[in-house]
Amino acid sequence: MHTGSAAPSGEASLFVLPDILEPNLRVVFCGTAVSDESAARGHYYSKPSNSFWQLLHLAGFTPRQLRPDEDQSLPEFGIGMTDLVKEVAQSHDRNLNYSGARSVTTHIEAAAPIWVAFNGNRAGGEAAKVLGHRKPRGLGVATFMIGRSNVFILPSSSSANRGLGGLDGRATRVE
Repeated sequence: MHTGSAAPSGEASLFVLPDILEPNLRVVFCGTAVSDESAARGHYYSKPSNSFWQLLHLAGFTPRQLRPDEDQSLPEFGIGMTDLVKEVAQSHDRNLNYSGARSVTTHIEAAAPIWVAFNGNRAGGEAAKVLGHRKPRGLGVATFMIGRSNVFILPSSSSANRGLGGLDGRATRVE
């Protein structure tokens, strides 16, 4: 069962895309906010220049490269999806309001995946701050956990990150 995050009590849900979360996942990928294009198409990482789906396959998480419109099939592969900022869609991370991020981390804790992989330093740093931890230094395994879940900071799959040295072309597997 895939669940969307609930809006705070008494408020209508304004979430751009629902979470793809359920118990017993291997990994939940968490971004900062849904891009304008993903919001318009109704699927995670829909912008053609974003390499998320290619990298997911190259790292061995899926047997083939999935399309964005197949995002609801991710739990079949032990994968979930969410974003820290659920109420807006924008194609950059400037001036985002992370005040609802604690609710997102609570939903992740309830699903209790083995790993939480943040798509980019910004998402990982903001989550650490919300949880009362110091911002992680660099990429890789973080020193904090979300509930019982290990945390890994990935280079952003955004095309804006290309050429910044974050992706070297090698697939890396986290088991």
